[in-house]
Amino acid sequence: MPTNPTPQAPSTPDENDAPGRDDGARSGDDVRRDAAQKVTGAARYAAEHNPPGHVHAVPVPATVARGRVTAVHADEITRRPGVHAVLSHANAPRLGELDDPTLTLLQTDRVPHRGWYVALVVADTLENARAAADDLRIEYATEDHDPGPPAGHPDLYAPEEANGGHPALRERGDFDTAFATSAVRVDATYTMTAQHNHPMEPHASTAWWENGALTVYDSSQGATQVRDVLAQLFQVPRDRVTVVSAYVGGGFGSKGTPRPQAVLASMAALHVGRPVKLVLPRRELAAVVGHRAPTVQRVRIGADADGVIGALAHEVVTQTSTVKEFVEQAAVPARTMYTSPHSRTSHRVVALDVPTPSWMRAPGEASGMYALEAAMDELAVATGVDPVELRLRNEPDTEPDSGKPFSSRGLADCLREGARRFGWADRDPRPGVRRADGRLTGTGVAASTYPYLLSPSSATAHAAPDGTYLVRLAATDIGTGARTVLARIAAEALDVPPTSVRVELGSSALPTAPLAGGSSGTSSWGWAVHKACTALAGTVRAHSGPLPPDGLTARADTGEEAGRESPYARHAFGAQFAEVDVDTVTGEARVRRLLGVFAAGRVLSRRTARSQFIGGMTMGLGMALTESSTLDPAFGDFAERDLASYHVPVCADVPMLEAHWLDEEDSHLNPMGSKGIGEIGIVGTAAAIANAVHHAVGVRLRDLPLTPDRLLPHLPR
Repeated sequence: MPTNPTPQAPSTPDENDAPGRDDGARSGDDVRRDAAQKVTGAARYAAEHNPPGHVHAVPVPATVARGRVTAVHADEITRRPGVHAVLSHANAPRLGELDDPTLTLLQTDRVPHRGWYVALVVADTLENARAAADDLRIEYATEDHDPGPPAGHPDLYAPEEANGGHPALRERGDFDTAFATSAVRVDATYTMTAQHNHPMEPHASTAWWENGALTVYDSSQGATQVRDVLAQLFQVPRDRVTVVSAYVGGGFGSKGTPRPQAVLASMAALHVGRPVKLVLPRRELAAVVGHRAPTVQRVRIGADADGVIGALAHEVVTQTSTVKEFVEQAAVPARTMYTSPHSRTSHRVVALDVPTPSWMRAPGEASGMYALEAAMDELAVATGVDPVELRLRNEPDTEPDSGKPFSSRGLADCLREGARRFGWADRDPRPGVRRADGRLTGTGVAASTYPYLLSPSSATAHAAPDGTYLVRLAATDIGTGARTVLARIAAEALDVPPTSVRVELGSSALPTAPLAGGSSGTSSWGWAVHKACTALAGTVRAHSGPLPPDGLTARADTGEEAGRESPYARHAFGAQFAEVDVDTVTGEARVRRLLGVFAAGRVLSRRTARSQFIGGMTMGLGMALTESSTLDPAFGDFAERDLASYHVPVCADVPMLEAHWLDEEDSHLNPMGSKGIGEIGIVGTAAAIANAVHHAVGVRLRDLPLTPDRLLPHLPR
């Protein structure tokens, strides 16, 4: 590794930068522990750290769809006052090998898609860096590119597995024969455009090197994972890299794996020998931090006259990039949901010259359950069976694909309770009959599911002589309330008031913990915290007399527990109900009511749980009605690259939203009895709204989002 000049930055953060500390003495049992810090500005995010002597870096994205860089006219830029360096494949530090090629940046002259970073400008101020990056002349040798679309593409192939390690193809029985002989058949194809995560905080990093050690403040869902990747890329021991992600302004999956900003900031800091701050512009995120891939989904359901399913096929076509294979596991939920003795679930993908897709909140489930639940609504219409009743008639005794018993399955209770709260019994099943003041009104329902996931974690718990406790682990709170929930778990295990417990998290220097993703954070971190605090409580009870001046500490690791294969199928379930108005003049669909009921194990914090459920449901509303991303075939990138053109829902779009949950006991999960809740809220919402739109207008539209231009041709005048 190159020798670094001594950086002009502190080797440790100051008191205000302390990673993830909370004031337990001022925190109530269920009140957000970081609320005061966030509303007063005391919580510092990745780009809000200002080490002495820091400079600014701005990346330069490729402007061609495919090809190679033939010239970077850096000399024209480096002569400017304030410009410290221009990095490109010609002079950037060499990186080690990595499984994720989206992070091996500035290593070759290849341009795999438009927006791929081909240079990096470092200057004394952000303004100078931006101006220099805008003016940097880069020459290319362009090549023909293939932007798709994936449907019908000659290079479609069947991957070995989809995201999450799921087999890409699963078959049971003889689907073709069973479907052909079914009394009632649904055969429909559903499409979705790409969707983008767009967290409020852009992807940002502040990095510096000192004596061969790297410190990075990064906007990430997992500081430990970023540390490990940076150590591998820069070929230094992991204990020489510290990553801090104490406060993160949302991620929705786009910060679930390390992203370019951490690599580029570290690279620039190494090159110039000074701390470097880098914030990715929002307009560039669509090309470099992942997105939900567009899908074409064919669903076929064969049932008897009473609506009992005998055959089900869910076949998904999607796309990935030539840089890295990522296959949205959209057909996987169909392996869990309904009775289906004859089944086929498959994924096919094509590698195109486009940005690389990745995780977006509820990957697979969000897009896959839209198609499946819309098809279930079509089956309800075809059989004349009420949509709630239809789902109840197809409740499986065991998980259809695996044959495992469910550890708990509260879907039926969610459907019944949701129907009661929503007033479903008063619904007129006839579509297109509720009309008043130029608006058509309809109601719809959909089911939701999300798997219970668990990863190994570690934690320490410390008892101080003054009667307070400190829990430490490298978890990351991305706005979900992890500090609050972990303090409560610790307090219960210690049998002390939550106000006596402090939680420190957000730094890779703390005990190793998995990332915040897959709705697995609380289950994974919480188990380690519970185990450490249970051990500490035993140690304190066994100790006679006052505690020693340095207190007592217990450590715990859940590698063994997380590694055990469960004999049970473990999932959270839910049901969403929607009421929608469609304006017959403008074609605008607006949600009047949205209600969700969930069965997700034991809810540990009512306030944070409600926040997560309604956040997911709001995101599902955007998925159904507003969020659209157009792939420009001329350039192979996305046209909607900011919040003016990519429309996420706002408060005015959600006039009445309710989230409820059932008290579910499940002893086959973890000591807390909790399942994940961060993602299930989005899963069924889009289908419930789409089904409500069909009920309102009497026409089935199968392409999301349901924007006015798609609705207008089908509306009565």
